[in-house]
Amino acid sequence: MKRIENQTFDMERALYGQSELLVKNCSFDGPADGESALKECSHIEAEHCFFNLRYPFWHDYGLSISHSEMTQNCRAALWYSHHVKITDSKLHGIKAFRECSDVRIHNCDIISPEFGWSVQGICMEDSTATSEYFMMRSEDLAFRRVQFQGKYSFQYIKNGVFEDCIFDTKDAFWHGENITIRNSTIKGEYLAWYSNHLTLINCKIIGTQPFCYCKNLKLVDCEMMETDLAFEKSQVEASISTKVDSIKNPLAGTITVPDVGELILDDVEAKGEVIITGQYKNSEMQ
Repeated sequence: MKRIENQTFDMERALYGQSELLVKNCSFDGPADGESALKECSHIEAEHCFFNLRYPFWHDYGLSISHSEMTQNCRAALWYSHHVKITDSKLHGIKAFRECSDVRIHNCDIISPEFGWSVQGICMEDSTATSEYFMMRSEDLAFRRVQFQGKYSFQYIKNGVFEDCIFDTKDAFWHGENITIRNSTIKGEYLAWYSNHLTLINCKIIGTQPFCYCKNLKLVDCEMMETDLAFEKSQVEASISTKVDSIKNPLAGTITVPDVGELILDDVEAKGEVIITGQYKNSEMQ
């Protein structure tokens, strides 16, 4: 593998079309302001590099990026690239990922609006992210120990598993399909409207009007806090261990809950059953 170390590149397509290349301690920055430094490359390793120019990794195959930084000026860093691994790095440019596949992200800090659109197969672990429209229309997601903050996350995604995550996000999982969330906290308004085959297991849900217009929704031993007007027009099977502020017109299924502040059943089409048990998780009154 060819090595390039301790150099600065600012020209257009500085390393275009390279293969079997290790780029170490290099900076992609400078007055020429050149784009697409590593476009159409294959089997590239970038270590301890600084990316301050646009579109560095487009149409690449076999990328490994570690201990590197992509600044706010590093716009649309990875598009149309496949077999990508990024570890211990900062991804701070807008639209950092799009139309990529087979992606692994570990221990990274992401600050990137419109991150991860139309990605096929992404595993993200032990990372933090701040974004809007995060992971929209992506498929085959596996997230573990990820902390996210932003708006409109995970909309229109398909086939996702999320474990031990913390999400502070509005309008999350809208129109999502075939999603399982375990041991996680989700805080935000209007959670998961119009989703299909969404399952939450041992999760904490916080925020107004969650789970409306859902199909095949399942909650298993979940907590719901500050959740009013929940489950409107949804097909749902739910076991909830905390009091719910209000439940409104579930369309079908059964909701088992220790207590409800207000049960609103004023739609003749709403046939869902709400069973109030009076029994709280760990025998603690909520």
